[in-house]
Amino acid sequence: MGRAARAICPNWVKLDYNRIRLHKAYQALQAWKYAITSDPNNFTANWCGPDVCSYKGVYCAEALDDPEITTVAGVDLNHANIAGLLPEELGLLVDIALLHINSNNFCGTIPSSFRGLYLLYELDISNNQLSGSFPSSVLYLPSLKFLDIRYNNFEGRIPPALFDLKLDALFLNNNKFKCSLPQNIGNSTVSAIALANNNFKSGFPSNLAKMKDTLNEVILTNSGLEGCLPWNIGCLDKLTVFDVGNNKLDGSLPESMGGMKSLELLNVANNGFSGQIPASVCSLHKLESFNSSSNYFCGQPEMCVRLRETDDRKNCIPCRPLQRSAKECAAFHFHNKHLDNCGA
Repeated sequence: MGRAARAICPNWVKLDYNRIRLHKAYQALQAWKYAITSDPNNFTANWCGPDVCSYKGVYCAEALDDPEITTVAGVDLNHANIAGLLPEELGLLVDIALLHINSNNFCGTIPSSFRGLYLLYELDISNNQLSGSFPSSVLYLPSLKFLDIRYNNFEGRIPPALFDLKLDALFLNNNKFKCSLPQNIGNSTVSAIALANNNFKSGFPSNLAKMKDTLNEVILTNSGLEGCLPWNIGCLDKLTVFDVGNNKLDGSLPESMGGMKSLELLNVANNGFSGQIPASVCSLHKLESFNSSSNYFCGQPEMCVRLRETDDRKNCIPCRPLQRSAKECAAFHFHNKHLDNCGA
């Protein structure tokens, strides 16, 4: 009898535990629905009753710790045009691995309770009206690999601890961050990083070269970067996209960039670069698009012109159309002689 009782007990326990998990998910989703102020497409119209697995945009799956238990594993409200807040009760979704709410009108801050979402693998809250300081709760998510908070109104500084996380992709662009880039940015394990359209007012991070084993895409457009590109940038031989357009970078392009053998797109437009464009850059076998416009380059090898997509307007390159005037070029080079060896 004792053995039978012990055999039966686990089934009742699992049933109750299953109900507890789904009930917590029900509480979280009902609190979220209550916090929604506008749902013009009636996306959450069927968010009624305890059967949360039937809710639109909610996905259930077997629990990772017990395949006999069903849990809410993901929520996807992308492009639903929903407005409202993110309530603290969302921290009850402890089994969630995916949370996508991009392209909505959510506002307010990220709940501190998010730090309890220890299975969260992908967090995409991009293209909303979220604000406040960097959502520090994401720094406590051990399973997080994909973080996208771009196109919001986050401001202040970026915590150095962010770059010690074992992420695969990091998108922070188009916010209102205003700080120097943390010195440990090179510790990051991401393959893609986008920091564009913020205000960092710092030099190009020289330790980015430490990411050579993983980094494929760097997008730093309009980020307030100043100074020269470091020589070791050429170590990034897996990089396919390098975009540093619309900054205040100067000096020459390092000859070492010829080591970026995987590069397909290179944008250095709208900076203060000068000198000769190295032949090693334009001879990169995979390079298809090179935008060097609106700088002060004074020469380039013929192979640069033969690339599939090239834009060299508003430079100081002889015999090329739509260049700066001779007077403007002479004035620049007279006042910036100190840049002759920068980046070389």
